[in-house]
Amino acid sequence: MSHDDLLENLTDAQREAVLHTEGPLLVLAGAGSGKTRVITRRAVHIARTVARPDQVLAITFTNKAAGEMRERIWGLGVAGRMWVCTFHSLCARLLREYAEAAGLASNYTIVDQADRRQVLRDAIQQCGLDAMNWQPRSVEVRISDAKNRLIGPDEFEAQAFDYSTKTVARIYHRYQQLLCEQQACDFDDLLMRMAGLLQCDESVCRELSERFRYLLIDEYQDTNRAQYIIASRLASLHRNICATGDPDQSIYAWRGADLRNILDFEADYPEACVVRLEQNFRSTGAILSAASTLIDHNTQRKHKSLWTSGDVGMPVRVWSCDDELMEAGRIAEDIERQLSDGAEPGDIAIFYRINALSRVLEDALRTRHLPYQIARGIEFYGRKEIKDVLAYLRIIQNPADETALFRAMGAPSRGIGKVTMDRIRAERQRLGGDFDAALGKIRSDKGAAARKVGAFADLLSSLRAVPRRPVQAVVEAVLRESGLEKSLSDASDIDNDPLANVYELVNAARQFDAENPEGTLEDWLQQISLVSDADSLAEGGAITLMTLHTAKGLEFPYVYMVGLEDGLLPHQRAMQGDLLELEEERRLCFVGMTRAMRLLTLSHAKYRMVRGITERTRASRFLNELPQEELARSIFESDRDRSVAHLGRTHDPFRRMGGDGYYPGQRVRHDEYGEGEVVGLEPRGRSLYVRIYFGEYGERSFACEHVSLYVME
Repeated sequence: MSHDDLLENLTDAQREAVLHTEGPLLVLAGAGSGKTRVITRRAVHIARTVARPDQVLAITFTNKAAGEMRERIWGLGVAGRMWVCTFHSLCARLLREYAEAAGLASNYTIVDQADRRQVLRDAIQQCGLDAMNWQPRSVEVRISDAKNRLIGPDEFEAQAFDYSTKTVARIYHRYQQLLCEQQACDFDDLLMRMAGLLQCDESVCRELSERFRYLLIDEYQDTNRAQYIIASRLASLHRNICATGDPDQSIYAWRGADLRNILDFEADYPEACVVRLEQNFRSTGAILSAASTLIDHNTQRKHKSLWTSGDVGMPVRVWSCDDELMEAGRIAEDIERQLSDGAEPGDIAIFYRINALSRVLEDALRTRHLPYQIARGIEFYGRKEIKDVLAYLRIIQNPADETALFRAMGAPSRGIGKVTMDRIRAERQRLGGDFDAALGKIRSDKGAAARKVGAFADLLSSLRAVPRRPVQAVVEAVLRESGLEKSLSDASDIDNDPLANVYELVNAARQFDAENPEGTLEDWLQQISLVSDADSLAEGGAITLMTLHTAKGLEFPYVYMVGLEDGLLPHQRAMQGDLLELEEERRLCFVGMTRAMRLLTLSHAKYRMVRGITERTRASRFLNELPQEELARSIFESDRDRSVAHLGRTHDPFRRMGGDGYYPGQRVRHDEYGEGEVVGLEPRGRSLYVRIYFGEYGERSFACEHVSLYVME
């Protein structure tokens, strides 16, 4: 593509953003306004006119988006030397390059969520605490939030104000110590360590700021504190930072995203040029009108007027259904009609606020034999057999990875029990953290355990002698020599074939080798450790079911949004919170609506079964904020009995209880969180709090004098 061609088919606003090169630039990109086209062409324009490709850094939020951006840039004629990546992959790569300055080993491991919880479980146990009272999932959320705000264990402890926070501080300290001993980082560490390095090491900051003279950041409204620091420090020398985003699509406050980062961009960079992309190329006029009317109710935003030169299209449909079964059935029936009229399954998506709503939808689609997929891509890498193979690969790469070592030691079973593993752990600590030395010490003993440990140590030595590329050969060697291939072959059956899954892992390694001729085992492990739900969605061929959060950045001709009820969308927590939380829920609804290209259907049920009990619902307040005269409303009712007996209350085994009288192990039910188990009572000042574990939501605490619960009779 010639340079003149680079500017073809651009609007005036898009062209202004592409041609801007020097100084800060804020691109306020409305939904469907072609921001990816602007970012890619701007990156190519800079690389052709004022900088080398390797001096341009483009950052986005998912591996899939980064891959698509990279392909577009290469397609525009710029070689692969430009840095196009996610924040996490950028930090993972730079931390290996500057490992010594960051206080890391260059072969450090990135632990996934499951392994992170195992390390947390070990930390809780080593702090002398009960994992039933201090659930790893609940503690993980609090530590992750602290890291996103760049609060380390010492500062967290200094800010602790009650028993619960002080206890989490102890766990946080021990958790970080265990990660350091294993030369490992969790996802949050990648950002926190990089931000800390750029803040504390001026020479590293200057070197990287000089290297990346032009910085382009997509989805800037989703950056957290750590990402904000990384971006601002990298841009500190030349101030050539382009932030592209939309405050109306900021939906990740729950994982640390700070809307103020984009709202305050002009305060951070007073000389910034601001370009508004307001022409929408995705949705019909009817969809845009409904979505714009909704988001106008928010106050925390920068005003934009979305418009389209396309057709008005069909009005937004609002369906009021009797219950969730009718809702799912009507949607499946309508999808079947769209398919018979020429739509493809891949053109259709169903969005929901929480994953629990997917089950009844799946049943309805299966009944009509309609193909579908659910956006839960990380599940492949979370399968037991896949994690077993990856454990070997991780211990090959990083001999200090204790979590991987003990997992590999038991896959397949070698008869090495907990007592022996505890001895290995103790010997490792005594010998200064060297697992190989610890294994050598144990194998020098007499007895069956020593022989088993010795055989495993020999296996590791053999696997570490295999060249680190091509990666496919390493994976195949692990399968063959570890005994996993044989054990999985013996365990396979018609309905469950773990061997087929590990062969798919071999295929993934082969694909990596083809796409990255110089790529090593370390590179591949880093890549797959950062995979997200949306990254693995197949193109076409199936109807897509996903949460509204996962839908961000995608588009479909036909979109169905289900469960638009108060308590679901907006979520109950937001309704009980402040205005800012409610505004984020409205933005989430806006994001879902603006994924639709041709036809948007919003549905709610008058009755919905929640945790085994059918309850009366209230239509979402967001539906009342739409332009009522532009909607196409339909009501679907049945003659089903809605008596108290039908609602399940007559045989409810729980009775309401107020005040105290709770005890550990007691089964209770909360109106919002459902059934749970009392795990402890805790005095806080003059009040007594009851701590309850709810499977889906983790642990929650309530003041006994204020909470009203149902207890098992």
